[in-house]
Amino acid sequence: MPPNARKPAVRGRRLARALWRLGRVYWASADAKAGAVLLLGAVALELATVWTHVLIADANRLIFDALEQKHAEAFFRAIGFFLALGVIFVLASTYRIFLRQTLEMRWRQSLTAHFVSRWMGSQAYLESKLHGGEIDNPDQRIQEDVRDFVASALGLSLSLLAAIATLVSFGGLLWRLSSDWPVRLAGQEFHVPGLMMWVAGLYAIFSMWVTHLLGRRLVPINFDRLRIEADFRYGLVRFRDNVEPVALSHGETVERKSAFARFAHVIRNWFQLIRAQRNLSLLTTGLGYANDMVPVLAAAPAYFAHLITLGNLVQIRLAYGHVSGSLIWFVNAYQEIARWRASIERLASFSDVMDESERELAVREIALVTSAGDRLALENLRLEAPGGRVLLEVASARVDPGERIVVTGPSGSGKTVLLRTIAGVWPFGSGRIELPRRECLHFVPERPYLPLGTLRAVASFPSEEGSFEDESIREALGALGLAQLAGRLDEVEPWDQLLTDAEKQRVALARVLLHAPDWVFLDKATSALDEVTEARVYELLAERLPRAALVTAAHRPNVARFHTREWRLRMRGDGPASLEAA
Repeated sequence: MPPNARKPAVRGRRLARALWRLGRVYWASADAKAGAVLLLGAVALELATVWTHVLIADANRLIFDALEQKHAEAFFRAIGFFLALGVIFVLASTYRIFLRQTLEMRWRQSLTAHFVSRWMGSQAYLESKLHGGEIDNPDQRIQEDVRDFVASALGLSLSLLAAIATLVSFGGLLWRLSSDWPVRLAGQEFHVPGLMMWVAGLYAIFSMWVTHLLGRRLVPINFDRLRIEADFRYGLVRFRDNVEPVALSHGETVERKSAFARFAHVIRNWFQLIRAQRNLSLLTTGLGYANDMVPVLAAAPAYFAHLITLGNLVQIRLAYGHVSGSLIWFVNAYQEIARWRASIERLASFSDVMDESERELAVREIALVTSAGDRLALENLRLEAPGGRVLLEVASARVDPGERIVVTGPSGSGKTVLLRTIAGVWPFGSGRIELPRRECLHFVPERPYLPLGTLRAVASFPSEEGSFEDESIREALGALGLAQLAGRLDEVEPWDQLLTDAEKQRVALARVLLHAPDWVFLDKATSALDEVTEARVYELLAERLPRAALVTAAHRPNVARFHTREWRLRMRGDGPASLEAA
């Protein structure tokens, strides 16, 4: 078993709570009324399909009785009845699937929006935790697990409803047809009311028992399959996104071995799955095949004794098939139930992790408040690692509008953590931070994010594409030495792979010129630039944004000359850093 594998634990009350929670997302939403109409329509058509099955069974009785009696007129009348029922059945069966699939997509849309909003709406540190091994493949859980959960929830519930309706509809018919049969044992006759119903019930109980004994391993195997397949796919995506650094370090052999190692887990899990499915299929197929002969063998003595007609025998066989099928619904649905349980477990654990993170945010001791004077002030700020280790001793400092502050200190002293705390994405610690209005702030990390889409969308981020005139975007790119990209605004490319680190940083700085914020925070945002280009960047910021406050975290000492004050982080051995605000 691969590392970090975890067995599903959703059982009993926890399963019910997870189902309630996942179902409530849609059925408490604004689209629930439309969904209820679709669900009622699907239920009505499901019941109509069962009703036509009952009438089709009766039509079969009429057809075979007419054949037995060689009554041509009754035969063709029964055939006409059968064909009319066929039209109703085809329409009802087709549109019940259409309504179910329509509801499935609306439910999936709502549940996907819920998880995407929670995942992407949370702060960056949450994403880091999710990808850091606390929970695997959140992207796959949102895409695949949500899809499978919704499809199985509707499919299983509607098929169970159909099974119950079938049992009620055909159960009474089967009971009535087999109510007067004598059963001969050891030369004596016994009357067993509803004999065929008892036969169907006992056969179903036996089938469910042996199916559960053999098939219960499918739940943990399916849980592992979803995670292992996603791990393999994620590894390939990471390689695709980092082809150049891997090639430069000649690390293809290591990456290839890692990919094969992850795929080996896929192969191992696959053979576990198909062996379990093979054993279950052998059982269910054998039980189903034997079950086809049970009603004929049980009813044959009554037919030979002239207690029932050939039409009755055919009707009994059809009714028994439907009743038996409804009673062994659990057997037929077992594999889908196993997959559904795995999806519920993964979505429930995903929600639990996000709940935990939201609780951490709710009880955060670092208070972020909007400053009445449009300033930045740190008051008794203390920063910690998630485990509680102190990173920065209690510190206080202040930045007024228009000031230019450089944050210096050795690697690992906490410059990035300090800026992340000011940005509101590091909740660990205590103290108070007064911030200017959020819409006035613009943060530029060392490794900027380039979204998928056109170069226009990349340059406009975090604003939407179309927020800026194309001429303004071209001018900003040209000012940062990217004139060669100015004519490619409409092109859709993997820009994160196409551009060098220096070009990515210059694109991010072009965004600053476009947005013209009142407060700019640069976290080693010029580290990939040469000193001449770096100097040009700070000159541009001073020229284009003369009234903007600038807070820069940097390693290079020559960056300090573009700022008016310095915040110095000093390390004391292995202890926390201290802040000296000059």
